[in-house]
Amino acid sequence: MHMLDHPNIVGLKHYFFSTTERNELYLNLVLEFVPETVNRMARQYNRMNQRVPLIYVKLYTYQICRALAYIHNCVGICHRDIKPQNVLVNPHTHQLKICDFGSAKVLVKGEPNISYICSRYYRAPELIFGATEYTTAIDLWSTGCVMAELLLGQPLFPGESGVDQLVEIIKVLGTPTREEIKCMNPNYTEFKFPQIKAHPWHKVICILCLPCLISGCLVCTVAVRFGAYFWKN
Repeated sequence: MHMLDHPNIVGLKHYFFSTTERNELYLNLVLEFVPETVNRMARQYNRMNQRVPLIYVKLYTYQICRALAYIHNCVGICHRDIKPQNVLVNPHTHQLKICDFGSAKVLVKGEPNISYICSRYYRAPELIFGATEYTTAIDLWSTGCVMAELLLGQPLFPGESGVDQLVEIIKVLGTPTREEIKCMNPNYTEFKFPQIKAHPWHKVICILCLPCLISGCLVCTVAVRFGAYFWKN
């Protein structure tokens, strides 16, 4: 984290090592204080039977993508666990900061990575299909899920298991084609899925102009998924 210096990424103030009675070594991080998370803030609105104001959804999404554009393109890091709990926010200024880089990694082309990564509701389909050579596009899928959750007041894809997560995605996006599955993971050989048509985005999220932005992130074909710079600009 000492490599990261950005207004939308939580700052590392200090670090130190400590040991337990069993002689286990622990790394302790001292981070800047940010009072709230986007998750807790959204739950507060839900308790009042309200949704996060649209202006805040746009503002938070912009700031997430500013941070991702920085770590993806300037530092070369994939966060791999973008979710509302890992997005801190100052409720007074609405400045947002991404935190928890415990799953973050520099992705090197040609080198395999673990596919069982990222919290389930926000896990990109290529990870569910077992891909090990994925890209920073998995963070943009997660961002689309976060944005949709803020607008809906609940997770868009609330799967109860890895397989059920894929079912929830198919309910909205429709059944992926063989070509899409091969693009996500060339080594995947099981193609037996029920044929389900995609659900129109304007019926999923009834807010003018935003469905096309979310659908640009939540697309199975990684090559056409929006990048962080698209949102940032």
